[in-house]
Amino acid sequence: MMQPMRTRSQAAEAAEDAGSNASSNATFGDVVAARFDRRDLLRGLLGVGAIAAVVTPRALAAGEARGSQGQAARDPTPTRFPFAEVEAGSDTHHHVAAGHDAEILIRWGDPVLPGAPAFDPHNQSAAAQGQQFGYNNDFVGYFPMPGAVDPAAHGLLVVNHEYTNEELMFPGLGRQDLKDIAFKGMTKALVDIEMAAHGGSVIEIRRTDGRWAVVPDSRYARRITAETPMVLTGPAAGSERLRTAADPTGRAVHGMINNCAGGTTPWGTWLTCEENINYYFSGELTSDSAEAANHKRFNLPNTAYAWGRFHERFDIGRTPCEPNRFGWVVEIDPFDPTSTPKKRTAMGRFKHEGAAGIVAKGGQYVVYQGDDERFDYVYKFVTTGRADSGDRDLLDSGTLHVARFDADGRGVWMPLVFGQGPLTPENGFQTQADVLIGARLAADHLGATKMDRPEDVEANPKTGKVYVMLTNNGKRKPDQTDAVNPRADNRFGHIVELTPDDGDHAATGFAWEILVRCGDPSIAQVGATFSSATTKDGWFGMPDNCAVDGQGRLWVATDGNSASRTGRADGIWAMETEGQGRGTGKHFFRVPCGAEMCGPYFTPDDTTFFVAVQHPGEADEDDPKAAPATFEAPSTRWPDFDPALPPRPAVVAITKRGGGRVGT
Repeated sequence: MMQPMRTRSQAAEAAEDAGSNASSNATFGDVVAARFDRRDLLRGLLGVGAIAAVVTPRALAAGEARGSQGQAARDPTPTRFPFAEVEAGSDTHHHVAAGHDAEILIRWGDPVLPGAPAFDPHNQSAAAQGQQFGYNNDFVGYFPMPGAVDPAAHGLLVVNHEYTNEELMFPGLGRQDLKDIAFKGMTKALVDIEMAAHGGSVIEIRRTDGRWAVVPDSRYARRITAETPMVLTGPAAGSERLRTAADPTGRAVHGMINNCAGGTTPWGTWLTCEENINYYFSGELTSDSAEAANHKRFNLPNTAYAWGRFHERFDIGRTPCEPNRFGWVVEIDPFDPTSTPKKRTAMGRFKHEGAAGIVAKGGQYVVYQGDDERFDYVYKFVTTGRADSGDRDLLDSGTLHVARFDADGRGVWMPLVFGQGPLTPENGFQTQADVLIGARLAADHLGATKMDRPEDVEANPKTGKVYVMLTNNGKRKPDQTDAVNPRADNRFGHIVELTPDDGDHAATGFAWEILVRCGDPSIAQVGATFSSATTKDGWFGMPDNCAVDGQGRLWVATDGNSASRTGRADGIWAMETEGQGRGTGKHFFRVPCGAEMCGPYFTPDDTTFFVAVQHPGEADEDDPKAAPATFEAPSTRWPDFDPALPPRPAVVAITKRGGGRVGT
């Protein structure tokens, strides 16, 4: 029997399965198992065998019908989130909590640069796409316009364009096997369009009479692509391992790719993060290549895209150092469209999900980062200088740390510094550049804790707490944990809360707690720990991105829910972190079928919530009856619902009807 085809994101993820971390470091499951005792098991938090036997689409559907355990015993409305909850489910439209409006701000193909052509999906070109809004919008950041009468109503929006779905973008391509797409269906012209659809956009936006719109022909408008000239800065810049025939200096690189989440800085710049850069490289290294171990640790090559077939720099056999020039945090000045983006090597090279920062007690800027792969790590970067120093290259000097979580609820941030501990020539590190280029290998040697796909990591400036989104890890084996570990087969993910010592984000010690284990609480074997006030609509799986609003409230975006997997589409859930309602989820926004929830970001006064809807129209890979999704036959035509147009990733502006803070 023919198996249903997988989506681009799911197929590429499946190619990595258990990740590339072969070190013997403790997994987070080991730590949790050591910390929690037999009472968890007695409460129904069973191991992998029971979960595998019970968690099926049918069981999930049954749980949905029963609703969450104990929900009638307590008021289901957390006091800090008084909005009327959205019903969980899945259909072709988006849905937002009653009393709110969710309007499309900008979509794939809309004009960005002055003079950009109108979107024509049947006559695409790289030249046109380089002037238009890119594909698969992910991180969204807002910068108030200097001198604006109302800073929350006029500003710049910066948006990442993470990756492309060829089967939904291009007419006639069809839905084929992943490798067939990469090597049979694609042409150089299509690849060049893809490269132009990656990167990011800067747009000027203004709110008039309660509605947001893009300011046309703005002098700030900018498109950044996989071909935009950039510079490498910091300790690794100029390293022999960053040099190529095209760039013998090791300091100049073209483009940024697979930019997932990001952050904004107090000095007004945009941090955008390169994540799954391995997807773009093909070819083979010789067995004696100096980069063999480094590339293997990064799952290179992955060959999810055909770029290496038409562009030599993406063939690692011909340009083995080119991959080392990707996988960095990129800093961009959104107010200067002529500025050169800078890849800040001091912050390390890995699969960056995000780079959200906060000012430490001593004035240093601290940037938290997750490495989004199964069994990889949580990092933070602490600058040497102060955030208010006026130094525009502040992120070139500082210390990268990786987290070790201990069984007693404590943890330590371990510095990745050449010459310290095992980071020596005996272990393959000759310079600090080697430590940063091979940050994963360096963290392996330090004994960092293997996590379950660390994605967004955000600090709450109101409470000082830090929240780590751990999306899932269904590849954790029983022998990597023990019988009392509730998440040996962690299909639904969890959220970890960190408390830095003395409230100082530059401190090397911290305490940790699990805020919530995700999944359906009505199925005991899943081991979910949402509060009993969480309704049947309020629980979720696969936390991915998050945002903390001006009131200190946590909002969680998900990636991986579907009608067949959890009985619901992805979306935004409010998450109570304090008081009696701690651990309560509440459904606020729902994406159309096939889509993933990205963004999210608030204006300074919390009156607008920007979110990004990515890859609408993908097929539900877990539904054997789902037809393959194509340009001609997607699972939805959101947001235009025009039979002549394909589905289009888009940024949505959510406001409260009549004014006021979103979610109140």
